[in-house]
Amino acid sequence: MSERDGWVAEASRHITPERLRELIAGIVDVPSPTGFEAPLAEHLARTLTAAGVPAAAQPIDEHQANALGRLRGDGTGPDLMLYAPIDTLTTGDPEQDVPWIGPELRPDMRPEARHDGDFVTGLGASNPKGHAACVAMAAEAIARAGVPLTGDLVVAFGAGGMPTNALPASARRNTGQGVGCSFLLEQGGWTDFAVIAKPGWTVSWEEVGLAWFDIEVGGTHTYVGSRHRLPYANAIARAGEVAVRLERWFAEFAERHTGGTVSPQGVVSSIEGGWRRMAATTPSACRMRADLRLPPGFSPMAAKRELLAALEEIGKELSVPDIRAELVLAIPGTHTPPDSWVARSAIAAWEEIAGRPHEVIRGNSGATDANILRNRGIPTVRVGMPKVAHAAEDFSLGMNTVDVNEMVRLTRLLVRTAVDTTTRTRSEVGL
Repeated sequence: MSERDGWVAEASRHITPERLRELIAGIVDVPSPTGFEAPLAEHLARTLTAAGVPAAAQPIDEHQANALGRLRGDGTGPDLMLYAPIDTLTTGDPEQDVPWIGPELRPDMRPEARHDGDFVTGLGASNPKGHAACVAMAAEAIARAGVPLTGDLVVAFGAGGMPTNALPASARRNTGQGVGCSFLLEQGGWTDFAVIAKPGWTVSWEEVGLAWFDIEVGGTHTYVGSRHRLPYANAIARAGEVAVRLERWFAEFAERHTGGTVSPQGVVSSIEGGWRRMAATTPSACRMRADLRLPPGFSPMAAKRELLAALEEIGKELSVPDIRAELVLAIPGTHTPPDSWVARSAIAAWEEIAGRPHEVIRGNSGATDANILRNRGIPTVRVGMPKVAHAAEDFSLGMNTVDVNEMVRLTRLLVRTAVDTTTRTRSEVGL
């Protein structure tokens, strides 16, 4: 056994299911909807500091904050960031989530940790909070083992990692879409390499970006009592027809742009039009919002032009001349060369723990803060846990259920990658 393998083994000895249960329960029990992560950031900072990892919350505003911990090396080696977002996609508040998430909030949709054998459930228990707990556990284990680091090990927990704009009560509009990760880097939280912990038992070196569009379909404003007497073109009915055809076009877009490890998808996600207080009238316009995922190297403007061309054809088919689309948000997809040090180190750790050659998962269409890190020039890979089998077909339950055994496995991978990187010289990793 090499000296480095000995350090990995000693750190891994501190990774226990019991400690991971304690960590994930504490994280789940602190609500952290996008824009309101400050209490959880403060909890994580206290937890890390108590475990021997100096840490602090990093306020963005009065409601939103990151958490940042650092184990310092002697300055001769590369710095590595282990990163996880901490905000939940839904809020756990029935006034915000129901009925769009379902007729009521199930127990797993609430910020309350529940233990069931090997599983822990609660809002975000797997994604993102289970992964954040693994990052915290990895840093704690390395600190307790007293590994002599040459480079700094940074553990970062980012606010606003979910693909969402602000909740109604937010003071700022830009509370999601990687705002915490971007703020972290702006405030000096740079490293040579990064590993983001998000779902998927593989090492991923690229992922899609995203573009949001507002699509407006025109019609006539008229009155139900005059439908049979005046010109009639219901913008809502027209928008429904447009949405059906867009759904078909999204599948064609994905087929054209599938490559590498990604298969970029698209959806129509929301629709608005008309006055709820005036059911007797139709609106002159109906607006839909769509999310179109972007393969690495494919610009948001290229996506806009493809969408506009598709809408022009749809308009001709439906004899609807007034369809417009505006790009309202964009984050490009990114790629880290698979022969980068961080990819090679993480793949070697995966193979050591899995006991077999690395398995690449293809056809991915999920976007994470890895795009923020890579777009700023930090070579980044993504590693994570698979979805729990009994929850794999239920999107929310898959987000909200974590297997503690998988947490142990992911944490061991994070420890091995971190030790392999931050105990070397910069020249050994190509810097």
